[in-house]
Amino acid sequence: MTETKNYCFACDLKDDPELIKEYQVQHQKVWPEIIESIKDSGILSMKIYLVHNRLFMITEVSENFSLERKKTMDLNNAKVQEWEKLMWKYQQALPKANPNDKWLLMDCIFKI
Repeated sequence: MTETKNYCFACDLKDDPELIKEYQVQHQKVWPEIIESIKDSGILSMKIYLVHNRLFMITEVSENFSLERKKTMDLNNAKVQEWEKLMWKYQQALPKANPNDKWLLMDCIFKI
């Protein structure tokens, strides 16, 4: 039996209650092309959690998933780029992130 691999990411939302509410509404009706792109990349499941304005995303991926491949797929998909541009209205980089970084990959520091 193969152990599932997970990637976890963090991102911040702009600290504005109305924008945070809008962001949540957007995620109740994610475009079908975005869902298709996520699945086509090898992501088996994705969950996003919110506390105040901090987002935490957990992805469970297939054995053939690659972060580099996902990035290339996203850059070459006009609908994904349109979605990302829309989401940037709500999102902001984490403190100490590079200027164009949105979702930052987290390191697992504890597991049982």
